Amino acid sequence: MTDDTARHVANTVIGIAVAGAVYAVVSRPPLRRLAWGLVLAGLTSTLPAWLNREVRQAWAESGRPPG
Repeated sequence: MTDDTARHVANTVIGIAVAGAVYAVVSRPPLRRLAWGLVLAGLTSTLPAWLNREVRQAWAESGRPPG
């Protein structure tokens, strides 16, 4: 089996697994609620933390003293 064939087979298997997982989450309300809760938690905690880090880094690289 060549590298290209192995990569294609692996991508196909992963794609089928992802499609199955999406179907399982969408078709079951408890899993759907859990998924939305995780998405909201990620957006409300990770995104502001990333933005804060980026602003601090940009401020530090500008050479201006904080405050």
